[in-house]
Amino acid sequence: MKFVQIIDCKTERFDEMDQLMDKWVQQTKGKRTATHSLIGKDRTDGSHLVEIVEFPSYEEAMANSKLPETDRIFQEMVALCDGMPTFTDLDVVRDEQLNQATSRRFFHEIAVGGNLDAIDELFAADYADHDIAKEEETVVGSDGIRRDVTQWRAAFDFTFDLDRQICEGDDVVTLWTWTGTHKGEFMGIAPTGRQCTMTGTTIFRFKNDKIQEGWWHEDLMGLMRQLGAIG
Repeated sequence: MKFVQIIDCKTERFDEMDQLMDKWVQQTKGKRTATHSLIGKDRTDGSHLVEIVEFPSYEEAMANSKLPETDRIFQEMVALCDGMPTFTDLDVVRDEQLNQATSRRFFHEIAVGGNLDAIDELFAADYADHDIAKEEETVVGSDGIRRDVTQWRAAFDFTFDLDRQICEGDDVVTLWTWTGTHKGEFMGIAPTGRQCTMTGTTIFRFKNDKIQEGWWHEDLMGLMRQLGAIG
């Protein structure tokens, strides 16, 4: 589970504090486990600073705090502050931006890029897949996604343009345009070499930062017409 630490302090020496943060980044390069850091200044009190630091997990945050460079920087930070900084530790229970980024990773990194090893990282082991183009109403398991991606990549060289993404709650809706060149057998159709386009919508539902369920709606009939399979 992703973890966030909030550091709250007061100081009149912001420029020195800013230089100290640059120093910490440089000294811990290649060793720190923080993935993102954001510092905000209180609009009503310029001496009040809040730093928000993101980590992949609580365990990674603890590993980061044990770095000798982190301890030295903290002591210097305390010397610049008016009093001891306070720390708030948060387990992230919902992150719509992360879900949106994970959805994009599927289309670009897995489907187009072919990184099938990332499937287990992004999808829950009991992922449920719903696709109007399949005879089976629901396919359970991340292996189903692996088979689908493998089959599509064998039949086409393709790209995805993500036209629009909408996030609401645990759901990410992606409207996409797919463009592919038919290079291998597809649904019994021999390779034609034709370039085709297809539009569709994918809804991914997330649970514990992984894709738990997916719904696919694609213009498969339009694709078959372009391949000359139907009139």
